[in-house]
Amino acid sequence: GTFQYGYNVSIINAPTQHIHNFLNETWTSRYHKKLNPDFLTFLWSVIASIFSLGGLCGALIGGSMAIWLGRKGALLMNNIIAILASILMGISLPTGMFELLIVGRFLIGINSGVGICVQPLYLGEVAPKHLRDGMAMGSSIFLTGGILTGQIIGLRELLGGETYWPLLLSSSCSPAFAQLVFLPRFPESPRYLLIDRGDELSCVKALKQFCGSLQYQMEMEDIQRECFALDGEKSKKPWQLFTDCGVRWQLITVIVMTVGQQLSGINAELHSWVPYVSMTSIFAFILSFGLGPSGITNTLTAELFIQSSRPAAYMIGGAISWISFFTIGMLFPFIVNGLKQYCFLVFLVECALVAAFIFVVIPETKPKSFLEIKKEFHKLNFGRNTKEKETELFERRQLHDEF
Repeated sequence: GTFQYGYNVSIINAPTQHIHNFLNETWTSRYHKKLNPDFLTFLWSVIASIFSLGGLCGALIGGSMAIWLGRKGALLMNNIIAILASILMGISLPTGMFELLIVGRFLIGINSGVGICVQPLYLGEVAPKHLRDGMAMGSSIFLTGGILTGQIIGLRELLGGETYWPLLLSSSCSPAFAQLVFLPRFPESPRYLLIDRGDELSCVKALKQFCGSLQYQMEMEDIQRECFALDGEKSKKPWQLFTDCGVRWQLITVIVMTVGQQLSGINAELHSWVPYVSMTSIFAFILSFGLGPSGITNTLTAELFIQSSRPAAYMIGGAISWISFFTIGMLFPFIVNGLKQYCFLVFLVECALVAAFIFVVIPETKPKSFLEIKKEFHKLNFGRNTKEKETELFERRQLHDEF
């Protein structure tokens, strides 16, 4: 999930020089001539950046996996991809095949893309209204915890040395094995069971596990209201959301928040260890990112969309996130060359604009159900000057759906 994403983003930085040596030695052994420096740079760029391409692919298939296999089933299957990727990266050095390293990084990117799409979707659906904020913080803590863990494990004294770097890259299988052990003990998303599968008995059983036998009724009623409101509507495709006026501002919000999250400067920290900022400032920056946009953005997507639109919204948000991640990785070196020590002022302006958008557009979601949040966005989607009759008709439909 989010821990694996943060971990795999950070561990590639430590063995950079060792991988360069591996590429040179493998090329010389295979072709009996030295590797051209420009082609060496190209190969390293492929190894580093193909993770983002894999993440994009993972985001594009994550929503479909969540529909076909269920939220829990998609997460379990995703761990198989992580284990396969770890094996390929781990055997690349002893086999002398850098191609396995490239394929492994692509697969671990797919794993991260699926995980960062499906895990918040699962948590957003299973969390009761009063616990959503806490669950959001859990996602962000694990993401930043993954970044920190990767940086620690990547120290030369641990697995960042010349001998152990294949173990460093293949260590990403550890969270996958842990999830394969513990996740089967958790039930499937109750909303998925009732709304998508129509399995009321399994939904009740799952809710009792999550909420307890005495407190599950309120959550069950909330899920039933959403089910009635959908009236059998099937899960939408991502392109259908762009033509749906009923989710226009929700979609704009997800796009702005996702771009704002990725272009906040956090990925610049990961792509380049900026010498102009002290260690204390870097730590504070990553900590504030984890406590703010990191977790809230992903959980907000679950709150802004009802069941039929939610997987597609996560696919769109995930794709934009990975494209932004790749873009900042490509552009940040040029920003540093142009602005020097003032390079992070670009991100300051961007953060201020996103903060203004949040203040003006996004309503408070904390005490509200998904249907209540949808109603909040109705005025934005259909105009504040909607005719009284149209507004009255909409409210009647909402009341009919809820009761």
